[in-house]
Amino acid sequence: MGPDYLRPDPPGGDRIVAVPGPEAMSVQGGSQRFDGSADVPARWWNEFGSRELDAQVDAALTRSPTLASAEAALRRSQDALRAGYGVFFPQIGASVGLARETAVQEPAGRLQAVGPYNLATAGVTVSYVPDVFGFSRRSVEALQALSEQQRDGVLAAYLSLTANVVNAAVARAGYRAQRDALDDIVRMQAEQIGVAQVQFEAGTAAYTALVALKSQRAANEAGIAALEQRIDQSEHLLALLGGKAPDDAKSSPIRLEELQLPRELPDTVPAALARHRPDILAAQAGLHAASAQIGIATADLFPTLTLGGSAGASQSSIARLLDSGISVWSMQAQLAGTVFAGLSKWNTRRAAIDAYQQSLADYRQTVLAGLAQVADAMTALGHDARALRAQTEAVLAAEEGLRLTRAAYEAGTAGYLDLLSANAQYQQARLAYAGAVAQRLQDTVALYAALGGGWWNRAPSS
Repeated sequence: MGPDYLRPDPPGGDRIVAVPGPEAMSVQGGSQRFDGSADVPARWWNEFGSRELDAQVDAALTRSPTLASAEAALRRSQDALRAGYGVFFPQIGASVGLARETAVQEPAGRLQAVGPYNLATAGVTVSYVPDVFGFSRRSVEALQALSEQQRDGVLAAYLSLTANVVNAAVARAGYRAQRDALDDIVRMQAEQIGVAQVQFEAGTAAYTALVALKSQRAANEAGIAALEQRIDQSEHLLALLGGKAPDDAKSSPIRLEELQLPRELPDTVPAALARHRPDILAAQAGLHAASAQIGIATADLFPTLTLGGSAGASQSSIARLLDSGISVWSMQAQLAGTVFAGLSKWNTRRAAIDAYQQSLADYRQTVLAGLAQVADAMTALGHDARALRAQTEAVLAAEEGLRLTRAAYEAGTAGYLDLLSANAQYQQARLAYAGAVAQRLQDTVALYAALGGGWWNRAPSS
């Protein structure tokens, strides 16, 4: 009884979003391009070319309590499914009993006690509930759907864990690069302050210039403290993801320049995304379970047929049960159902239908959210390339300005304070460039995660 589950049609269309072309993704020393024939590698983090990063991901996959919890939940759902299959088989019971008792008889109109005596009994009972209206089949179907949902939960935990480890490692590398640039800026500003102090005392510079330099240095020192905090937080996050206490985390920091930028990026279609994203698959399994609940509620409207029988024997002792004794047996069939319960079962079925409609809407929303996340990551990479081109030009210009100022200083046409100022501008450009590089790497991680993480390409043993 009830509807047979039909998988929702996958989203249509031959693209999720118009991806940036190769020209828009081209940056000196780090170009990317989208390829419709490319797929997400099973170990997509290998594309960043860092052995230390690979080791951190592998350690997290081995030690993560979150992943272990998801796998235990999957095993529990699988065991519940195996237990559910028992409804298709007869239930057989056996019993052996020994009693010492007395009985009262009335021979010839006169009560008379008989006994005491021993009474040993042995018997077997068999009962079977034919699945006439599909209640059992739909119940097992619901358990199977829930087991599939737990499997998708493991995939989601795997994807989230790997993406968070890579993202945290990239963020830590970016913060360290920015911190190093700010350290250089503060050192330059300390020298500038020294020169400005001498000039002020000599009466050749205004005190406001000295105050402005001190204010800038203080602001940059505060920026260093903020970056140090972010570095610590990213290290603590990596420890948490790796199943370790913060004090036990001994992973080596990865330098930003050690990370390679993946060049070939997948450009998937909406239908493929619906088959690969764990959250979409979990929503689909939940929809299947809701459909099965309609069948369960529908079958519950009808009576239940139960077939059964029993056979046994009685003797004066357990040792003589195998001898010929008094045999008893019975067979029965029962058809039972609810005649009236205030329409509770009918309304339960209506509630199951409403729950299915809710699950269907949730599924559609999950698909749309997944498409939006992929679109965000794809377009972000185009914007990242544009920003990185601008930051590269800024670094080159600041570097050239520093070179010219150094030459002028050596020629005696520029002061030492001018040289320090040009160097500070160069370090500021480095600071912004490091942030742009880290952002591009993180958006690449976001794309791999939004596409599903490549779990379908894993070897069976991995």
